[in-house]
Amino acid sequence: MLRGLTARIDLKAAMGNLERIARAAGGRPVIAVVKADAYGHGAVELSRAFIQGGAHTLAVAFVSEARELRESGITAPILVLFDRSEIPAFFDLGLTPVIHDMKTAREFSEEAARRGRDLPVHVKIDTGMGRMGLERPADVSDLIKLPGIECVALMSHLSDADLADPLCSIRQVEKLNSAAADLFPKSITLHMANSAAVFSCPEAHMDAVRPGIALYGTSPFDDANDKHPGTSELEPVMSVSAKVLTVRRVQKGNTISYGRTFTAERDTLAAVLAMGYADGYNRALSGQAHVLLRGQRARIAGRVCMDLTVADVTDIEGVSEGDEAVLLGRQGTEKITSHELAKMAGTIPYEILTSLGARARRVFN
Repeated sequence: MLRGLTARIDLKAAMGNLERIARAAGGRPVIAVVKADAYGHGAVELSRAFIQGGAHTLAVAFVSEARELRESGITAPILVLFDRSEIPAFFDLGLTPVIHDMKTAREFSEEAARRGRDLPVHVKIDTGMGRMGLERPADVSDLIKLPGIECVALMSHLSDADLADPLCSIRQVEKLNSAAADLFPKSITLHMANSAAVFSCPEAHMDAVRPGIALYGTSPFDDANDKHPGTSELEPVMSVSAKVLTVRRVQKGNTISYGRTFTAERDTLAAVLAMGYADGYNRALSGQAHVLLRGQRARIAGRVCMDLTVADVTDIEGVSEGDEAVLLGRQGTEKITSHELAKMAGTIPYEILTSLGARARRVFN
């Protein structure tokens, strides 16, 4: 038996989500964010699907991620959001950098001069995220005058769109629009809309949108309060499962797992699952999350261990060794969402997806 988890990735669902996002954005070009191995879904395969589905550009965090895509034969435009450690690679691999500061801009300018060619770049303005980006208009003005630097887009990053604070987002939009109007006599491409802004802030759609988690079928908004048109149509792309290693009987009064946090209140049937926190299943889910077995919910019994996790299947008929337990996704009429797991673990769906997907054996459909 293979250890750990199996993640089934539905590429048609991913392309359907891309279509829904493009429609919500009024047909604007989509910059598909595939950083962090496409949020744990598999960057190469998802990138191919998104390009096939009409994505204009792919966005990654670091050069190493872009290199993997290029080495897999992907020729689409790639935007590198943060990395400046391998400046020659941008020229060699045909990548577009996002420039956040003057030091980096000068380094790119010097490399462009050595190669005798201009480099198209996107320049990031800090409009309120407070993380990376130029703040002073004078710096942006100096940057775009550097030789070898061709500024083809201005961008920024929304800090609060997922909480649907329209005033905060609109203030950031106004700052970016103002910077563009002051610095560029002709129009220039502007983009800042993340997944949340695609559905909640049309003012941020600008010339292109830059979605991440919505591409993978997860709403960027809190499940309980998500009333945004369109997000209900998103289809989860990933489902995750593990095999039942063995089924054993636990007598009333006996305990299960470390710390004896679960005491059987009746004679109990326990399914031991071949997965644990080493496979990305958050230990904070101990004793509260469920898995799906034979289409029914089974609560985790006791603490999640490194390699094994136990589920109480007393009320589920016929569970046996080799059965598939679904941790994330659908089985029968029941489903477990990344929002549900995130709430129990005290985190966000992004972490659930990247943790489970990164360590699972992936099967692409």
